[in-house]
Amino acid sequence: VQLQASGGGLVLAGDSLRLSCAASGRTFSRYIMGWFRQAPGKEREFVAAISRAGGSTTYADSVKGRFTIFRDNAKNTAYLQMNSLKLEDTAVYYCAGRMEYVQLSRESGYEYWGQGTLVTVSS
Repeated sequence: VQLQASGGGLVLAGDSLRLSCAASGRTFSRYIMGWFRQAPGKEREFVAAISRAGGSTTYADSVKGRFTIFRDNAKNTAYLQMNSLKLEDTAVYYCAGRMEYVQLSRESGYEYWGQGTLVTVSS
């Protein structure tokens, strides 16, 4: 499956932004989807993940209560709704897909990656 992330941009602190991850192919619903981010000078980190049908989600502590991951399997798209954005949310955001529902916060289990979309939060 090929993944295409989009929706990044320049926003002010406190604003909202929705990222999209469009997948090619007919097997999107077979994949657990995740979002990761990499801030300047830092390692890539886990943000959120969602189960195949969307009924189960998990988040990094840093985004809990502010970000929401969801998906529309009919549209082959996963989303990351980001509210109350903070300066420290500035990063390149990547979507990724995997088959196994284990250790979702670990990069190594994700087989497919999108190209990343830049989110810049300014004051």
